[in-house]
Amino acid sequence: MKRTGPTNIHLRLTISYLRKKGRENGARIWRRVAELLSAPTRQRIVVNVSRINRYTNEGDVVVVPGKVLGAGSIDHKVVVGAWKFSKLAKEKIERAGGRAVTLIELVNMYPKGNNIKIIA
Repeated sequence: MKRTGPTNIHLRLTISYLRKKGRENGARIWRRVAELLSAPTRQRIVVNVSRINRYTNEGDVVVVPGKVLGAGSIDHKVVVGAWKFSKLAKEKIERAGGRAVTLIELVNMYPKGNNIKIIA
């Protein structure tokens, strides 16, 4: 039987890290993010900055189990953790006073996953 799932080694390591931390900390959010990242390529999540702006408030912490693109604008500070960022998206988030971090950094900052929104 052929192995399925992502072939990118960095993505596979991130998924296993999320599952491990989800078990250790009893945080179901990290296991859910790992499950969403394990989806087939055609079902991967892509979110624009405008959607993050629409569904968040000042100071929110957001996780995107996929890629963040730079379409739209953002006008408040948020911490966004994602698998990948486009160059423009990262610039827009940081220009608004927010932070764009990787998923592993986000897990280390918030191991319990409290008060984090998943935007998918």
